[in-house]
Amino acid sequence: METCLKPQLSYSVSYDNISAVPVIIVAAGASNRMGGINKQTMVICDMPVIARTLSAFQKSPYISKIILVTREEDIFLMQGICNKYGINKISDIVSGGSDRHASVLCGMERLDISDKTVLIHDGARPFVNDDMIYDAISALSQYDGSLCAIKVNDTVKSAAEDTTVKKTIDRASLYLAQTPQGVWVEKYKKASEALGDFTDDASVLEAAGYRVKIVNGDKRNIKITTPDDIPLAEAMIKGGLV
Repeated sequence: METCLKPQLSYSVSYDNISAVPVIIVAAGASNRMGGINKQTMVICDMPVIARTLSAFQKSPYISKIILVTREEDIFLMQGICNKYGINKISDIVSGGSDRHASVLCGMERLDISDKTVLIHDGARPFVNDDMIYDAISALSQYDGSLCAIKVNDTVKSAAEDTTVKKTIDRASLYLAQTPQGVWVEKYKKASEALGDFTDDASVLEAAGYRVKIVNGDKRNIKITTPDDIPLAEAMIKGGLV
């Protein structure tokens, strides 16, 4: 596994009664829904998507170090982006695995033995803010995991294969999951041993019976996934919404 390293600075400090923790940023996907264009390096308003994401965690006092998981062929490109945008909290840039879960575990291999908890974040969510970071970390004092999420506001329908409506689902307890998500490292690794299908990092813990706390996400915390997301992200930046 090829890795690119930078000297790690010390950020062992506490803010607002929580200690700063590492973050694993996952940016190793194939960008299939972007038509093969690497969404991580796509420039939005004069700045690559991944650079905006990295900068958010660089500026956060709640983050001790950044581990970036990317495609092997992009390692040195990512190193150049970190250098250009002053991301000096970066401790490792490592190649990912065959899927998201494998990539997260690749990032966890670069944690120190003293790193008991960690945040996991999508590289293509550039508009994360300190409130979400703080809340995701803070919840780990009482829970096995945490995730940012927003409530479902629209009416939700369950449909048959022919798209006829089967029933309307009560939306009162429904949420849309986002990142960052927080985990206790050893619990996550233990849960991974009996892993089945999962849709996000928190679901790995859920499947093993651990308690996961939902904290406030933000509608602006979008994930750049398809070409339609690009003009939305640009409008949010130009309109001063992020």
